[in-house]
Amino acid sequence: MFINEDSILKTLTASAVPDARRIDEILAHAREMKGIGADEVAALCTISDPEQMAALFETARTIKDEIYGRRLVVFAPLYVSNLCGNECLYCAFRAKNTALKRRALTSAEIAQETRILIDQGHKRVLLVAGESYPQQGFQYILDAIETVYSVKHDNGEIRRVNVNVAPLGVEEFKQLKAAKIGTYQIFQETYHHETYANVHVGGKKRDYDWRITAIDRAMEAGIDDVGIGVLFGLADWRFELLALMQHIAHLEQTFGVGPHTISVPRLEPATGADLASHPPRPVSDIDFRKIVAILRLAVPYTGIIMSTRETPNMRRETFALGVSQISAGSRTNPGGYAEDEQMDSSQFSLGDHRSLDEVIRTVAELGYIPSFCTGCYRLGRTGADFMDLAKPGEIKLHCAPNAISTFEEYLMDYASLETRAVGEALIARTIAEMAPEAARRSQALLDQVKAGRHDVYC
Repeated sequence: MFINEDSILKTLTASAVPDARRIDEILAHAREMKGIGADEVAALCTISDPEQMAALFETARTIKDEIYGRRLVVFAPLYVSNLCGNECLYCAFRAKNTALKRRALTSAEIAQETRILIDQGHKRVLLVAGESYPQQGFQYILDAIETVYSVKHDNGEIRRVNVNVAPLGVEEFKQLKAAKIGTYQIFQETYHHETYANVHVGGKKRDYDWRITAIDRAMEAGIDDVGIGVLFGLADWRFELLALMQHIAHLEQTFGVGPHTISVPRLEPATGADLASHPPRPVSDIDFRKIVAILRLAVPYTGIIMSTRETPNMRRETFALGVSQISAGSRTNPGGYAEDEQMDSSQFSLGDHRSLDEVIRTVAELGYIPSFCTGCYRLGRTGADFMDLAKPGEIKLHCAPNAISTFEEYLMDYASLETRAVGEALIARTIAEMAPEAARRSQALLDQVKAGRHDVYC
């Protein structure tokens, strides 16, 4: 297996607290935007000096702004089922949790949830299901995806469905690809074998190897946009970061491209799951900021996702440290948008309860362009093709204009008057500060949206 725990532990043991000169060398290497090695990641994990921390954070901000500009991709999770046969001690969906109200949405209920998200202004969703399905089996997921894509209302629709479901075989992954999903996302939760066994005590999820190779099978099936992640708080976060680097290296060596996204959730309280309220290896706020910043240096072209598990303040702070995608207005239970969140069926508690409009306004006030863009996926700029454009910086000629056009759609169709005023001012200021070609493309798309066209992209 490609996770070598002995190698990770040796690297961590050998990583003495570096002096200022060594930190400067690592940060200078990171600013080349080609990634950094495991020993450099381990060294940055030891930082505690305020000046070194500030230098780390500033480097992460510089790299993030250079690659992604001032934009943040926005999406919402759509939970369709909390049925599960696994016994994961940290999760409310665990099979033996009698405190949880079980539910699998019908097609009509999925359509209702989708319409609510559309009417809020969303264009992207992450479809999430517990790791057991109703009587129709995996077909339930395929039908759910089809339902989401079928819903149209006024000027709105969901243009991209990403999926977070149980590990599949290659043939089932081929069916997912045929269903026109965007990204397939799955978290190992923890890469530490002993910890993994201790917290996954029943169900198919006990099989560490089957889970960790799910991404391989997805990519073998032709899904080239994949997302991975760690549930921080289960094992030593330094170990998890180095294990993530090994997983990414394996994917790059095997398939020529690493993950499209990395998620960084921390354990949050969950109904009927005591472990979630008492993390075995809790991650402090300062260490959490370090995790985000170090990841941005280590994998500069990979999207980093920040969920609504975190508080508004923590989410704001991590925007500048490397986060490029955020969920907003989230509910983590089936039917949660129609019923306005029922904790007795939610997977975990939220730290950010704000509406999409409130989040968008805050993001814009901070100077970031909220992006609902899905253009790359429909033009085939995924996987290795995306990276070929991202690494020389050419993707910005598409991403920035597309972000502005989709933001303008949101402002015209869904935003409150206050949010629209903030957003329109930001768009004008952003275009004025762009390089000529990017400004020309942005203004051309913006003019089309203002003339009544929707879903325009380059």
